[in-house]
Amino acid sequence: MTTALCVPQWQGSASSRAPQLMAGARRAAELIPADTVVTVPVLETGGGKAAGIRAYDMLVENQRLTREALAGIGDRVITVGGDCAVDIPPIAAAHTRYGDALTVLWIDAHPDVYSPQTLPSGAFHGMVVRALPGDGPTGLTLEHPLAPHQVIIAGERAGDTSEHEYLAKTGLRRYGVDDLERALDGLRGPVYVHIDLDVLEPTAFGATCYPEPNGVQPQRLIDLISHVDDIIGAAITEHAPSSDDVNLDESEVIRQLGTALTR
Repeated sequence: MTTALCVPQWQGSASSRAPQLMAGARRAAELIPADTVVTVPVLETGGGKAAGIRAYDMLVENQRLTREALAGIGDRVITVGGDCAVDIPPIAAAHTRYGDALTVLWIDAHPDVYSPQTLPSGAFHGMVVRALPGDGPTGLTLEHPLAPHQVIIAGERAGDTSEHEYLAKTGLRRYGVDDLERALDGLRGPVYVHIDLDVLEPTAFGATCYPEPNGVQPQRLIDLISHVDDIIGAAITEHAPSSDDVNLDESEVIRQLGTALTR
């Protein structure tokens, strides 16, 4: 049994298109081949900056609401955002269940390892991976952090100097577009797969807040996911459609990614 957990949060993003993530989350959740869809009643208003994080109070409350929703689900969960900060509670729950055996495969154009000091906008979705090993603000960081060897970043092509220095210092593994498949070398379950849709080539999938050129073609990503064994949970995030008109090609990409994650 699989549950699609829809978390239509937008406050973690600093993009002018961020509110479109709410509709994107709801639309994407309906495309996942799940037995049921549970929607977290996240706050929809913005908020001020605290601890260097924009909308800090809203994000903390949304994480509480997400943990509450997760507590009532016994199935495998595919989380659908919203901005990619929605994935901290599901990853925390997976870590509680699987412990040090868990690996998080974070597929994203961006490494998301900024800090409040290095990201003036305070957009927390640019800091999420840094929070996984415990290096983040109170209330938005895993209570039981992952070890650096438990996190693999794949498809990254847009990190800045401060982020790459952090990756080198901590030993977090990072693969780009050219060597994407190497992220699976030696990978054993249980595996939690995070997909930020901006990892995709924007001429093939453009409905994201922060598209980056020279990305991964959709079929290549679907094939990659199809070769990951023992997927115990996953997320698809950052879908930001620009209108009410449905892009059938992009919908099909999300549908096929969901099928690969739940096979």
